[in-house]
Amino acid sequence: MSWFQKSLTLPSKSRGSYLITDTILKELPEIKSYRVGILHLFIQHTSCALSLNENYDSDVRADMTEALERIAPYDKKGDLYRHDAEGEDDMPAHIKSALVGASVSVPITDGRLATGTWQGIWYLEFRAAKHSRRIVATIQGEKMVSREANMKDERIGVLCQCAWAIQDKETYDHEYDG
Repeated sequence: MSWFQKSLTLPSKSRGSYLITDTILKELPEIKSYRVGILHLFIQHTSCALSLNENYDSDVRADMTEALERIAPYDKKGDLYRHDAEGEDDMPAHIKSALVGASVSVPITDGRLATGTWQGIWYLEFRAAKHSRRIVATIQGEKMVSREANMKDERIGVLCQCAWAIQDKETYDHEYDG
């Protein structure tokens, strides 16, 4: 079992839902070295989120942004939330982050993310001002074995079988000597 961890910085974006699957794959070429495993992504902030969702139609991302706005609207009048030290969008951003979540886990199979056909990794930014965001990416799994390593393992296996056969024959000959 192997572990790998790396911090990534997402480019500064303002409010919206962004598909980042290609960015993750570009920043984590190590994924290709795992036969089986799990990629865990954790965003280190409380006013944005990560999600797995539709990767094809950008209308889904726009609809998601609008739906979350209806659930936790910005406080333009200043009477919805007590916590407003960082602006009208701060507390709604915390609520949306709590609802969507700070992490996603994706299986890795044969060096590829095992997402469904229409699934992609989303970064959802809930603040109006642009912020750089940090993600901690952790991979746990079994690495692929190279052809050379497989051949070496096969040779060791054959040598072990030969040694066991010789040992068994010596034991047999010793136990059954006339």
